[in-house]
Amino acid sequence: MAKTTPATLALTKAGVAFDLFPYDYDPDAPRVGLQAAQALGIAPEQVFKSLMVLVDERPACVVLPSDCEVSMKKLAACLGGKSAHMMKPADAERLTGYKVGGVSPFGQRKAVPTVMDETAQLFDAILINGGQRGLLLGLSPDDARGAAGAIWADITA
Repeated sequence: MAKTTPATLALTKAGVAFDLFPYDYDPDAPRVGLQAAQALGIAPEQVFKSLMVLVDERPACVVLPSDCEVSMKKLAACLGGKSAHMMKPADAERLTGYKVGGVSPFGQRKAVPTVMDETAQLFDAILINGGQRGLLLGLSPDDARGAAGAIWADITA
C-alpha cells in the first residue's frame, strides 16, 4: 500500500500533522466506514466517511461519522440549495481522482464546497479516508476542517 496519496501530499503541503492508519479493506463490506472502524478497533463515531453529493446539481463533499446517514435536506439548506442527492460513483471518481471507498476530502482534483458534521469537534482526533482504500488519516478536527476548506454543520439524519 502506498503511504503517499494526493490527500497526504495536500496535508503535508498545508503543514497539517496527521497519522497513518492502514487497515485491511473489505470490498464486500456493506458500509466501508463501519468496516474500517471495526478493523482498527476505533469507535465508529470517530471514523468519518467522505461522500460526494450534488446540491442543486452542483458537486459538494460531505464528511460525517461512519455510523450516521446524511440528511440531504439539512445538507442542501446549509449550502443554500433546495435539494441534494448522492453523486453517481463513476462521477465521484472522475471528479475527485479517488476510487469510491477511498474518497478523501483532501487533495481532490477539483475543489468543491465541503461540509463537515459538527460532531467531529467532540474528539481530540478523528480518522478520515486518506485517499485510497484501506488507509485512514488521523488528525485534529480543526485541522481537518481547515485543510478541507469545510464548514461545520449539523448534517446527520
